[in-house]
Amino acid sequence: MKKITLILLLFCASFVNAQEQEYSIKNVSSNTKYQDFGVSYFGKNTAVFASARKDKSIRKRVWLINNQPFLELYKGTIIENGDITDVKRFSKALNTKFHESNVAFTKDLNTVYFTRNNYIDKKIKKDTTGMILNQMYKAQVGLEGEWTNIQSMPFNSDNYQTGHPTLNEAEDKLYFISDMPGSYGLTDIYVVDIHADGTYGEPKNLGSGVNTSRKEMFPFIDQHNVLYYSSNGFPDSKGGLDVYATKLGKNNEYHEPLNLGFPINSNKDDYSFVKQNGTKSGYFSSNRMGGKGDDDIYSFIELNPLSFACSQEIAGVARDKNSGALLPGTLVTLYKGEEKVESILVGTDAVFNFRVDCEASYKVVGEKQSYKEDSKELTTSDKDDLKTDSVLYLEQDEFITVRGHLMLNINPIYFDLDKAEIRDDAAIELERVVVIMTKYPGLVVQIGSHTDSRAPDNYNWILSNKRAIATTEWIITNGIDRNRIFGGGYGETQLVNECSNGVKCTDEQHQLNRRTEFIIINPGIIKQ
Repeated sequence: MKKITLILLLFCASFVNAQEQEYSIKNVSSNTKYQDFGVSYFGKNTAVFASARKDKSIRKRVWLINNQPFLELYKGTIIENGDITDVKRFSKALNTKFHESNVAFTKDLNTVYFTRNNYIDKKIKKDTTGMILNQMYKAQVGLEGEWTNIQSMPFNSDNYQTGHPTLNEAEDKLYFISDMPGSYGLTDIYVVDIHADGTYGEPKNLGSGVNTSRKEMFPFIDQHNVLYYSSNGFPDSKGGLDVYATKLGKNNEYHEPLNLGFPINSNKDDYSFVKQNGTKSGYFSSNRMGGKGDDDIYSFIELNPLSFACSQEIAGVARDKNSGALLPGTLVTLYKGEEKVESILVGTDAVFNFRVDCEASYKVVGEKQSYKEDSKELTTSDKDDLKTDSVLYLEQDEFITVRGHLMLNINPIYFDLDKAEIRDDAAIELERVVVIMTKYPGLVVQIGSHTDSRAPDNYNWILSNKRAIATTEWIITNGIDRNRIFGGGYGETQLVNECSNGVKCTDEQHQLNRRTEFIIINPGIIKQ
C-alpha cells in the first residue's frame, strides 16, 4: 500500500511540473566547477559571460567571500544546439584584477555597458564604510578593434551600487539595478533615458509593481518590451532568486510580474535570463542541484510563447442627468455577470476607474441618495490596454420622505440676508418644482418656509412668511394653478434639531433649520 501511495504522489508531482513547463533546458558543456553566469549576445554567434574559471593565465588572487578567482569576462562560440564552445577571455582592456560581469552591447557592437567593482584608471574606490561596491561603466571600440574610452556612468556614486545593464530595442533606454537612495528594497531595477547627443536623463525607479522590499536583479528587455528579471521578493517564489517577466502597458503601468515556473526556476537562485531576438532560444544561469559547479549557464528553448493577462480600463464620471453637474459621493459598482467585482465611492472629481479583463461583459452601476441609479453595460475587446470612457447620468428622485412626510426632492432654496426676493440659483430649483407639478397635474403642494433661531421670534415669523409668499407667487407666475400651491412661514417654530433660543450650535447645525419644504398633500395620486 505504501508503495502505491508513493507512486501516486510521484505521478501527481510529475503532472504538476508537466502542466507548468514552458521551456526545455540544457546545461552548457563549457561550465566549470567555478561561477559561470550572465550571458549576453555579442552578435548572432558569440556569447559573452562572466566566469571565475582558472585558465592558462597566471591568476593567484581569489575573492575571500567564496575562495574563487575574481570574475572576468569570457566569450564563446554559440553552436546550433545552443552549446557554447571555444571559450576565451573577452578583452584585456575590460578585464582587471577585480570583478567584471554582466554586459550589454549596442546592436552595432561599438559600445558596451558592463559591471565592475569600483575600479577605474587603476584606482580602487570605497564607500564610507570601506566597502568596494559594484559600478556600471561604458566603453567604445577603438580604431584597433579594442575597447577604449572606459567611463564611469554619470549617475554612479561611491556610496551605492549600479550594474547589470540591458538596452531596449530602440537603444534609447538603459535598464540597470541599483540600491541608490529611494529604492524600495535591497536592489531595485531602474531605467534611464539615453539622449540623441549621448547624454543621460535622471534614473527612474520602475516602481512597486516591479520592485519589492528584497532583491531585484539581472534585467533583460526583449524586442517586444517584455522585461525579464530575477527577484526573491514575491510570494510565489520557488526559492532563492526566480525569473519573472512583465510588460509595460500603454498607460505606463506594468503588468503583474509572471513567474516563469519550472524548469527555468528552481528552489535555488535562477537569474540572468536572456533571449536572442527573432528566436525562441536563449540562456539563463542557476546554482541549482545537478549542475557542474557553483553557478552554471543553461541554454533554453521556449516551447510556448509567454502570455500576459489581457486587461483594459473602464473609466468615467458621475453626473447629474439634468444639470450635468458632477456628483461627488456617488457609489459606483462594477459587475461581471451577477458577480460584484469592485465598488468605488467617487471623490470631489466624481471620477471612477476599474481594471477589467479583455473579452468580457461588465455592468457599471451608479447610486446616490435621492437619485435614481444609472447603469451602463460594456463589453471589452481583445486588445490589451485599451481605455473605455463612460458617463453615468443619475437623475434626481422627484420625491423624498422626510420626518414622515412625502416632499418634492428639491435642493435648498437660498435667500439673501434679510431678503425675500427669488435669486437666480433659487429659480433653477423652483423650475424643477414647476416641471414635477406639471408632470403630475393633480398634485397639491404645501410650501413651508423655516428659519433658524438666531433672530427675534417675531422677526423670523415675518421673514419666513414673506419668503413663502414669494416662492408661491413665483411658481404660480410660471404656470401652476394657485389652487394647487399654497404655503406659509413658520419662523423658528419647527426646528429639526435642538438649536433653539440660547442653545449654542454650529453654523452647519443652524443651516439645517433654514429650509423651504414642499410637502405633498395628496401623495396617493402619484403612480409609484
